[in-house]
Amino acid sequence: MFKRNEKTRALWQGFALACVIAASAATTAFAGECPADKMKVNAREEVKLKAVGVSDVTLGSIDLEKQPANIKGRELRFRKLTIEPGGIVPWHSHDDRPCADLRAAGEIVEYASNCLEPILHKAGEIRPEVFGTVALVKNLGTQTVILYVGDVRKDPDDHHM
Repeated sequence: MFKRNEKTRALWQGFALACVIAASAATTAFAGECPADKMKVNAREEVKLKAVGVSDVTLGSIDLEKQPANIKGRELRFRKLTIEPGGIVPWHSHDDRPCADLRAAGEIVEYASNCLEPILHKAGEIRPEVFGTVALVKNLGTQTVILYVGDVRKDPDDHHM
């Protein structure tokens, strides 16, 4: 009845793996947040750095206009980001690209536009990134960071991480 191509199958297998990891990890929790007393609008200005030591591989995607949801011009992507020690994910916004990511390995530090302090994110945490989330992320540790990211992309030429 249903024909699934290998990419779709791999997408769902990867998604299932991420769910199993998230559900089974004893330390799974929502990612670190900015302390309430450190939140401030425009706490940080944009830092113009290029991506360093980061690979971004799309494991699969679904055109949401062709699905019953019929969301025109939107794509659901599932990706794997690898951030090497010293790596940088440049300043990026999630105002038009909501996502949820699972830190599968390593720790990263987020420099958010609305927080006076850096925010530490550890392996096993899940982080929603939505409207109002603008940040720069760095791997200050010695371990490679692995993130699995599900996002809803509007612009197919948008290659922001």
